[in-house]
Amino acid sequence: MSVQSTPATDKAVARALKDVAARIDSAVKRSGRTQPVRLVAVSKTKPAEAIQEAYDAGHRDFGENYVQELLDKAPLLPGDIRWHFIGHLQSNKARALLEGVAGLACVQTVDSAKLADRLNRIATDLQRQQKLGVMLQVNTSGEESKYGCAPGEAVGLAQHIAGACPALQLAGLMTIGMPDYSSRPENFTCLVECRAQVAAALGVSADSLELSMGMSGDFEQAVEMGSTNVRVGSTIFGARDYSK
Repeated sequence: MSVQSTPATDKAVARALKDVAARIDSAVKRSGRTQPVRLVAVSKTKPAEAIQEAYDAGHRDFGENYVQELLDKAPLLPGDIRWHFIGHLQSNKARALLEGVAGLACVQTVDSAKLADRLNRIATDLQRQQKLGVMLQVNTSGEESKYGCAPGEAVGLAQHIAGACPALQLAGLMTIGMPDYSSRPENFTCLVECRAQVAAALGVSADSLELSMGMSGDFEQAVEMGSTNVRVGSTIFGARDYSK
């Protein structure tokens, strides 16, 4: 079963997507960098039709926070979508995620060696043609309510993935940050520093590791501070409906 394309008379998602992309381009120019920035359109609680509209506009990278929601949507949508899992992933749901979403490109929320080992075993069992991309989720704000490893644990976790998880590809580092940090971006600075430490420990260039930071409220500032992957939802798809 596939999803019908949106009528030409109503392209709100496509227009918003184009606007966000232009704002990202402007932020890149202000930063003086040339490294491209990936826009992950976060579609949690949104219907497959809205994702299809963004797809029809040329977008391919989408993010979901909940395993079951992604399992429900993925079969309804084109197979060349690159799915990014950006929510907290329980180990007991990892197999369902990897088995049920052929287009899973990256799990951006790996915060423990236990989860990394679980993903590695499942990816090996499934004999994926390509390594599964993963990012280290770092709790840069120190809030107990947030998931993520502590900044001081990032190097050890990265070394574990690089040395003991051959079915995984360490793509970079990710942070959610504090609820109100647009004017005090210490969370972004912390992740940049963590990446430098991880890169040095692994003997790779810092630029080879992505920085996933910035959401609807602060993605432009995040790009200016070095983000190469922003996760934007409500600015593209509108306010979320959690009533269902």
